[in-house]
Amino acid sequence: MSIETQVNQILFDAIEEINEELPPHQKIKADHSTQLFGKKGALDSLTLVKLIVTAEQKVLETLNIAINLANERAMTKKNSPFKSVESLANYIVLLVKDNSK
Repeated sequence: MSIETQVNQILFDAIEEINEELPPHQKIKADHSTQLFGKKGALDSLTLVKLIVTAEQKVLETLNIAINLANERAMTKKNSPFKSVESLANYIVLLVKDNSK
């Protein structure tokens, strides 16, 4: 299984776990096109932090690789990796690859 496939599954699992805590009208769609944060984002800042922490934990549990999603690299990117499910998945893949060398 490719790292991209594994990361997508990890992120979708993290979204599912976060959705268990949210009321029906606030649930996040586990789809690459889902906007997570920003003008059309589905998440408030607290829920985004919960998703980030959950995703980091799931990467560690599944791949045995520790990553830090809310790092300086993420904060200085022109396009936020937290904007959409797709951008977050791509960013996680990048960090996993960097940390598995």
